Amino acid sequence: MTSTRWDDHVADTSTTTNPVRTHADGANPARLRFHHIAVQTCDLDASISWYEEFFGAEVAWTLDRFSDLSMERLPGLSGLAELTAGELRFHLFTRGPEHGAPPPADTNQFQHVCVEVASSEELRSWHARWHSVHDSGKYAFTRDVPATDIVVDSDGVESFYAYDTNGVEFEFTHLPNGRPETEN
Repeated sequence: MTSTRWDDHVADTSTTTNPVRTHADGANPARLRFHHIAVQTCDLDASISWYEEFFGAEVAWTLDRFSDLSMERLPGLSGLAELTAGELRFHLFTRGPEHGAPPPADTNQFQHVCVEVASSEELRSWHARWHSVHDSGKYAFTRDVPATDIVVDSDGVESFYAYDTNGVEFEFTHLPNGRPETEN
């Protein structure tokens, strides 16, 4: 079975009744795709084991050192693993003992949703677009904080984080050469 992205199926917009909208700022919704869902856990090893057993997931890479931005956003961050199951990617992470209690059962259990974009330029367009929409004053934000700056990690992966009006955090990311090399 070959892997295809949603935008591989987009028809020539000049002849369709529902053309793919692009924006003057260069942000192109047709080229977006989900990259991963991030899940905070109080027991990283047990969570990895569950995702392996239930989803048949495999560990693609792990991290135990983090950028200043990651540490600012997630104080106590101490471990991260990417697991893959088919086209699904899960980023499981844990924080220090002061964050070790599981969240209440009646709350959302995921930390953020990551959206992958096709280029550095498009990432910058989405960043500018977030600021434009936020600064328009048309919306009330549950967590009214600015989008983070765009950061580049040691693998050249670029990303920024921003909240929607409901407080759901989105990461927008560009992988310069597709998926980064795996670490074990």
